[in-house]
Amino acid sequence: MNLDPTVSIIIIAVLAIIVVSVFLSFFPIMLWISALASGVRISIITLVAMRLRRVVPSRIVNPLIKATKAGLGLTINQLESHFLAGGNVDRVVNALIAAQRANIELVFERAAAIDLAGRDVLQAVQMSVNPRVIETPIVAAVAKDGIEVKVKARVTVRANIERLVGGAGEETIIARVGEGIVTTVGSSNSHKDVLENPDLISRTVLGKGLDAGTAFEILSIDIADVDVGKNIGAHLQTEQAEADKRIAQAKAEERRAMAVAQEQEMKARVVEMRARVVESESAVPLAMADALRTGKIGVLDYMNLKNLEADTQMRNSIGKTDVAPTDEDER
Repeated sequence: MNLDPTVSIIIIAVLAIIVVSVFLSFFPIMLWISALASGVRISIITLVAMRLRRVVPSRIVNPLIKATKAGLGLTINQLESHFLAGGNVDRVVNALIAAQRANIELVFERAAAIDLAGRDVLQAVQMSVNPRVIETPIVAAVAKDGIEVKVKARVTVRANIERLVGGAGEETIIARVGEGIVTTVGSSNSHKDVLENPDLISRTVLGKGLDAGTAFEILSIDIADVDVGKNIGAHLQTEQAEADKRIAQAKAEERRAMAVAQEQEMKARVVEMRARVVESESAVPLAMADALRTGKIGVLDYMNLKNLEADTQMRNSIGKTDVAPTDEDER
């Protein structure tokens, strides 16, 4: 089958492009040329081997070029091993270059360890050069006089490269500074002392060595704001007085209930005694009739007893009668 010469040329060109693309995908010639031009001696076989190990050559060669230009003396094996471990090679090389410019001692192994630990090693180097200010939330503390004092502080910290691996973070610094503020204010005799000398908090907190075991070095602690809060002492005393009042009321109610119960008991006893008296009085006529029937008393004795009762009732009625005084009696 005879094809048109133009079509044949197009097909050959397309095939050539495909072949060249496949070749360049396994043989990064331009990257190899760029490395040679930058003074990085690397063979094309090494780049192909990176492809076979599923390593992107540009992520290794470009940071290696920067490191070579900066005079760091890194090897391609160091960068490739860090890449295979899941690290960010470009960020580590940038951190090493920044540390070298700032005269900060930082070797590749430590930088790689910091990066693999999940910390931003470049940001740590930058923080070592340019300290960072951490602002604490408002910390409320109570002085000995019961007045609440609200303090906000600004902590200037610098990254400690030696303690970045395994060191505590910013949250620990903020918590320790808050603890120091509470301790300082709580040990003050009056809230006025804190208001007059807020630098007392800074000196006391700074002298406690709060940066021990952290990834930072505290340079200064400055008190940004100091406010007076509630009178906690008076509030607590009011609550205590209210609690004592409720206890006293409960005890009084208990005593009143006991008194009412005793009164009810006494009334019940009185009713019982009256019932017994009535019962006894109802038995007197029967006993009297029985005595008359059996002859234990005579009729004359019975009449004398009645006369005695009548005389007693008359005397009682005369004694209870109130006689109004006359004018002659008054005179």
